[in-house]
Amino acid sequence: MGKNKKYNGYKAFQYLERGFDYKDIPLCKEFSRVPSYFVPLSKTEEERYEEFIEKNILINLHTHPFLFPEDVNRVMELMNTGRGFTAYEALSRSGLDCVFDNVMDGISYITSYSGWKWTDVIHDIGIRLSDIHHQEMVIHCLRVRDIIDAFENGKVALVICLESATPIENELDRIDVLYGLGVRSLGICYSESNMLGGARDLDIGLTDFGYDAVKRMNKLGMLIDRGHANNRTVLEAIEASDKPIYVSHSGPTALTSVKRVKQPVSQEEMMQALAEKEGLFAVGSAGWGARTEKNPVGNIEGYMECVEYCIELMGIDHVGCGPDTTYGDHQGMYRHWFAHERTFGHYERPGKERRERRQIPEGMEDPGYVVGLENPNEFVNIARWMILHGYSDGEISKIVGSNALKLLEKVWV
Repeated sequence: MGKNKKYNGYKAFQYLERGFDYKDIPLCKEFSRVPSYFVPLSKTEEERYEEFIEKNILINLHTHPFLFPEDVNRVMELMNTGRGFTAYEALSRSGLDCVFDNVMDGISYITSYSGWKWTDVIHDIGIRLSDIHHQEMVIHCLRVRDIIDAFENGKVALVICLESATPIENELDRIDVLYGLGVRSLGICYSESNMLGGARDLDIGLTDFGYDAVKRMNKLGMLIDRGHANNRTVLEAIEASDKPIYVSHSGPTALTSVKRVKQPVSQEEMMQALAEKEGLFAVGSAGWGARTEKNPVGNIEGYMECVEYCIELMGIDHVGCGPDTTYGDHQGMYRHWFAHERTFGHYERPGKERRERRQIPEGMEDPGYVVGLENPNEFVNIARWMILHGYSDGEISKIVGSNALKLLEKVWV
């Protein structure tokens, strides 16, 4: 039903009293934080776009559809309360039929300032679902049929995801617990290596425990996400898994990095292996944007340059979209977080090679957000851009939804 969602005006946690039942931290506006940008189309193209989103399922494979604080420097304070505010009204106008909500457990600082603690994660999931169960437009997605029902009935299917399996520690049964609580996508690791395998900080692959975890997720019907694991770990997970896996949000480093960190397995090798095993690579963008030599400022053009690169490398049947957007000052949150995450107990390790991000050229100005992919509501720009550039409806549908749906049909039970 495209943008015709059945929204009744519900606001997050309106069943509670603000300032009495929970700490009142002013939240950002759901609309007009920055000027909206939609890819301009001709009248005929606009009509085609409107028809397209009414007939096709749109799935955002990686997002955080909740509201940041109005003052982004209070984001850690908000996370410390253990309460995330879903942007229901904004989602109702987004055109999205399904969102993979990766919550914010990397900064779920209820009991710790390192994130990913088991009790904090369970608290976060429970609080979010408690709120979701008090309204009717957003439905907790547990199976493929829920996505189709949402599309047909003017709702939004929300998939609870975790970017890292770090909270399970060395307990396989915790994967079952997460599944029982409604988590349907689980990343191998986040920015630091864990019991399952190596991230960007350590040159190791999938551990024996990680192998066991892959097999358990296969049996459960849990979708395996690359998360932020290194290419070697991902390649070994692809080989170990009985079902296809996916990369929920990443950019092709061949385009986005000035200096690529040498790895035993290249990203291209990993992507090709992913395609061979019927997996999916979803292109990310986040607050900085997919900055390339051709498009050095974060915008929809740079993002689509990366999408086209992935299509050429992997084939159009193995590419999707996970822009990694939210509602609020994404770049500001990064600056605040990065300034504090390494405050205590982190030393610079001599000789450690780091990937260099592409910088804004002299004379160009960074607007402070990704133009055309600033929040989940601008996901539709992907379809608009592809219409403008001559793609068929069938090709567009694959990138914005149907490839993801086919993947889920192979994995979820």
